[in-house]
Amino acid sequence: MNPKQVKNLLVAQIKLVSANAKSFCVDSEKNFSRKRKLTMEKIIAGIIGMGSGSLTNELVDFFNDSSETPTSSAFCQQRCKVSVEAFETVFRLFSKKLFDSFKADLPILAVDGSKIQIPTDPTDADSFFPGTNGQKPYNMVHLNALYDIKHQLYLDAVIQKAKFENEDVALTEMVDRSPLHNALLMADRGYESYNNLSHIQEKGWYFLFRIKDGPTGIKQGLILPDASSYDVNIELNLTRKQTNEVKELLKDKNHYKFISTTRVFDYLPIKKQEIGTDKFLQAIIQNREISSVGRYLRNNHNQSSFRKISSWGNKETLCFKMGN
Repeated sequence: MNPKQVKNLLVAQIKLVSANAKSFCVDSEKNFSRKRKLTMEKIIAGIIGMGSGSLTNELVDFFNDSSETPTSSAFCQQRCKVSVEAFETVFRLFSKKLFDSFKADLPILAVDGSKIQIPTDPTDADSFFPGTNGQKPYNMVHLNALYDIKHQLYLDAVIQKAKFENEDVALTEMVDRSPLHNALLMADRGYESYNNLSHIQEKGWYFLFRIKDGPTGIKQGLILPDASSYDVNIELNLTRKQTNEVKELLKDKNHYKFISTTRVFDYLPIKKQEIGTDKFLQAIIQNREISSVGRYLRNNHNQSSFRKISSWGNKETLCFKMGN
């Protein structure tokens, strides 16, 4: 798809959203109820196409310095009438249309987060920081993005206020709502957790994660061979119970794992249950050397027997499966 086709596709999605303006304005009864020069379509297209210049200069460029060029004040007034959902919808429609135009191979995705400084607003306490050591006050948000590596396309994003950023919550949210039936998701070590991996697996995806070296990593709770690379299967049963019987089982580290109630894990209940009614959640963990991962996924991406995580370099590679 050439640049002109991509632009036309984006414009078409903006028109589609603008045609349903009542659903994407702050006040559906009053906003955009009369015919104006600054329509919702022009507001959305103008904001998406803006560069780094002043608002006045950007408006002059967008309207080609014509007599129809609105003032900055008029533009801001109309901008406040458009809801955030309008831009989210344009983004999702545009990304999906682009993604659907590509050949249907196994998508290779990456997820990561990044802090973004936004205009200073002391009234937004959830993102405002007063600054220290002579630093000026500032506001910050955290962008979590799901990215298609092969096609260089953003498929989803979650923006969080900096004081409440949570990359794990953002990851599971993007995975759960994705329309993709299968994919390979790669992530850095900060995303390694039983809960994240289980959400990815329940979605039917594969994963390739860098794993933690410290005492909080999944591999630290396992007895693994003292070798640079190895291939060994480990069947691991997860539970929140702490009965005497369970504590005896937990001594076998390669088969039983306790998940505390303070740890987020959506597939095991936190509330106390009667003895004998709580089932273990089973996981199968397999360690492989990194060179085998690509071939293994190509040969098995239509099967549901394994899900993979891994690190890059000479770290261990984990294969993970969870179920009742």
